[in-house]
Amino acid sequence: MNIIQSLNSSLIIFFLITLSHQATLPPSNPPQLNPRLQNAFLALQALKHAITSDPKGFTSDWYGSYVCNYTGVYCAPAPDNPSHQTVAGVDLNHADISGYLPEPLGLLKDLTLFHINSNRFSGTLPQSFSNLRLLYELDISNNIFSGEFPQVVFALPSLKFLDIRFNQFRGDIPSNVFDLKLDALFINNNNFQSKIPENIGNSPVSVFVLANNNLKGCFPASITKMANLNELILSNSGLSSCLPYDIGALTRLTVFDVSFNTLTGPLPESIGRMKNLEQLNVAHNQFSGKVPASICYLPRLENFTFLDNYFYGEAPMCLKLPEKDDRKNCLPGRPSQRSVQECKAFYSKHVDCASSGCSARTHPPAIH
Repeated sequence: MNIIQSLNSSLIIFFLITLSHQATLPPSNPPQLNPRLQNAFLALQALKHAITSDPKGFTSDWYGSYVCNYTGVYCAPAPDNPSHQTVAGVDLNHADISGYLPEPLGLLKDLTLFHINSNRFSGTLPQSFSNLRLLYELDISNNIFSGEFPQVVFALPSLKFLDIRFNQFRGDIPSNVFDLKLDALFINNNNFQSKIPENIGNSPVSVFVLANNNLKGCFPASITKMANLNELILSNSGLSSCLPYDIGALTRLTVFDVSFNTLTGPLPESIGRMKNLEQLNVAHNQFSGKVPASICYLPRLENFTFLDNYFYGEAPMCLKLPEKDDRKNCLPGRPSQRSVQECKAFYSKHVDCASSGCSARTHPPAIH
């Protein structure tokens, strides 16, 4: 996903104004510091001293009290006092910095954006982040943070974008994360081990990525209530059971990826209602039956991957899709399929969606 697409347009304008404002400040004759910038100086110096390695020199110009000239630090008029400058954003993406986040960062009370992805920060988020009442975007992805899910995010009332992927967080995914008023949530590629909380349907996110954790359990039926979803990626998430029959209620989806799980049963016919769907990946599961023709007639579908399942039929329209992969199924006349013996062994048993304790519905996948 292109991260900039998830930014609120007004926020983009805000930071363009910020950059323009910063560029007009005279570096050799900084204005007198107000209390906000004094606190920012203390916070950023604490961060600099918590850095153990800065191979690209991102913080080499972090000296002097006027922090608005620091690389990666962006200032703007304070929201409640436009005559005072304040630190509105910190962006140290791709700096390869090692260190930890110190408690004094909580002094940056006007911060709206904090981006430190693709570094080597460790530890966890300081509790003082609870002071960041205006924080809109938090991106700490691709570091080596660890411990439980960072609880301090629940004290951030303005948060809309949360990205903690590619770290070493572990334990349960707290159910109240799905009660946050987020627009985008990335928690993939960690070591979370719980089931997906059933209240996931409460979340208003448009983008949700949970892939590559050590999860287990059912595909949550309440996902069908996530009416704002544009992208849903649950690949390699330890999910079992059948897809809900009404999964097609997610009519805004453009990307739907549930590959590398142990999902079973048929593909619901209701997927044919996802008229905005562009990418559909159900590969490496145990789906069976016929691929619904309505899926292959979706007007925007560009890529449909369903290899490594047990489908025995697909509509001719599916063969006309520009990008599709139907290998390792039970499809007569198609190349690179499972053996007849393997398919017969699979279809000799009924597919029971209730066997995992997830659903009372059963699906007898007899070959026609």
